[in-house]
Amino acid sequence: MITKTLFSQHKSFPHGIHPPENKFTYNQIIKRMPFAPHLIIYLSQHLGKPAKPFVATGEEVQRGQLIAKADGFVSAPIHAPATGVVKEIGKALDANGKMSQAIFIETNSASNQVIESYDPMDFNKLSSQEIVKEIANIGMVGLGGAAFPTHVKFSPPKGKKIDTFILNGCECEPYLTSDHRVMLEQPENIIKGTYISLKALNAQKALIAIEDNKVDAIKLFTQKVVNHDQIEVCPVKTKYPQGAEKMLTKALLNKEIPSGGLPADIGIMVSNIATVAEIGNLAPKGQGLIERVVTISGKGVTKPGNYLIPIGTPLNFILDQVSVEGQPGEVIFGGPMMGKAVAFLDTSITKGVSGLLVLDRAELPVIKKIFPCIKCGECLNVCPIHLNPSRMGKLAQNNYFDTMLQKYNLLDCFECGCCSYVCPSNIPLVQLFRESKEIIRKRKVSS
Repeated sequence: MITKTLFSQHKSFPHGIHPPENKFTYNQIIKRMPFAPHLIIYLSQHLGKPAKPFVATGEEVQRGQLIAKADGFVSAPIHAPATGVVKEIGKALDANGKMSQAIFIETNSASNQVIESYDPMDFNKLSSQEIVKEIANIGMVGLGGAAFPTHVKFSPPKGKKIDTFILNGCECEPYLTSDHRVMLEQPENIIKGTYISLKALNAQKALIAIEDNKVDAIKLFTQKVVNHDQIEVCPVKTKYPQGAEKMLTKALLNKEIPSGGLPADIGIMVSNIATVAEIGNLAPKGQGLIERVVTISGKGVTKPGNYLIPIGTPLNFILDQVSVEGQPGEVIFGGPMMGKAVAFLDTSITKGVSGLLVLDRAELPVIKKIFPCIKCGECLNVCPIHLNPSRMGKLAQNNYFDTMLQKYNLLDCFECGCCSYVCPSNIPLVQLFRESKEIIRKRKVSS
């Protein structure tokens, strides 16, 4: 029997930082955003190969209908976020400013956008492999930002036995509160999704990790799991980047994921809690992932909050709905630490967008002059995986990419931004590491 009482001392990991939380929308209940008149659904909604169109120009589609099939194992299908007509299958600029294949749908304004009834699926009668297949069919990907296809994650390599399933409810990124609201408003979906996930993984127990700044969520789930022996609530200290896989496994189980390895190597699987909620909500219905909860925040927003937004909703439409006044200084998909600035305001929401941060010009950091490294060691003191960002930064600036890779474990860096945050010399360390990884990838492709 697993104890359901809260830990007297909340667990954590060494190093990390404490940026201002700015959780301004934590008490804003989830509201549905209206359907935009036009949707831009990118075929690359996930890591891996883009999906392949399964509809034709001029075709009428119903909300929830399959419109693009997965192209291989590491891919995910896409479903129509709204009833309407396929106006075009072509290319559109994405958030990175690159042309990306997309399906353009003109929404039917006369439709009530209700999905037809369904016969619920009994997951108790399905095998683990059948459950993973159903998760693949609904196009589920990680909703924490990485957008890795969930069925791939739930298919560990042969010989890897998963014992523990960790639900990541930390939401340590500043500003973001969408996971917090999902926990408070959809606890039954989360518990249902947890049991579906446990069976898919053949795992024995689930740990729900929640940062201790979310006292209401901790109390709620402590009550909810009283009669669920396989599920335990695990409060952890509020610290960035507490929600990273490597940090959670260290904090909760004192286990370390091997360099270059995966959680499955030590019998663990980690999933964002909003992902688990959608598994619990959609998988029994056999319905595709067509919308998600997004936190919209920042001083540039007149109506901040947590919104349920159809996938493919254009950013310009969203900014109009939340009343962004004037020209925003910067728009970020995600949070300020690991999110990415949007290059093009006509882009649209994808499955991996958990937050939309609209900063006015007064909120933007002052561009500071970059100075040489003073060897203060602050970046070493905060790096959660104990790398040497200072040395790696110098190597990157001098194009010693192979040394970074082989001697300094560059690929273990998950770009949390702690080093850049504390650097008194304003060296853009994370950007240097991203560029180094990209150069290494291109070399591998060309070789």
